[in-house]
Amino acid sequence: MVLFLAAAGFFLLRPPGERKVEVIGTVPAEEEGRPTEIVVYVAGAVKSPGIQRLPAGSRMADALERAGGPLPEADLEGLNLAQKLEDGQRVYVPRRGQMPAGTASSGKVNVNTAPASELEKLPGIGPTLAARIVEYRERNGPFRRVEDLKKVKGIGESKLRELRDRVEV
Repeated sequence: MVLFLAAAGFFLLRPPGERKVEVIGTVPAEEEGRPTEIVVYVAGAVKSPGIQRLPAGSRMADALERAGGPLPEADLEGLNLAQKLEDGQRVYVPRRGQMPAGTASSGKVNVNTAPASELEKLPGIGPTLAARIVEYRERNGPFRRVEDLKKVKGIGESKLRELRDRVEV
């Protein structure tokens, strides 16, 4: 205890000019497993569609800005401009009057092509379940039948009944 008090007194009572902080070493975010950059594909009604490199944690609005901004005929209402982006994500900006990505001509949502934001508009599908649907099809390939949605954790027979008339593959 005496040794502790002596050491504490030494550090606390030193003149301010003698206090030094030494950084032993830091690990870059990439080495910690966190990417510092993401790559997204921006398509549709933007001035410069294509691959965009953005800092990790960027939002949909950042991707649009990096792609030169939306064209005058762009329909931004269906996009969540505050949505955080993920590496490898496709951002599609529809034109006014154009059906949102993932919506088939039948008016049903195609669960094999719809982005999570479109899936969330379905009854009983929130952000978590929409992400699970997207993750499932990315890992296992496209759904072959609407009934295959039951393979997604959180979708049972009753939820499938709610969705059956609103979705297609």
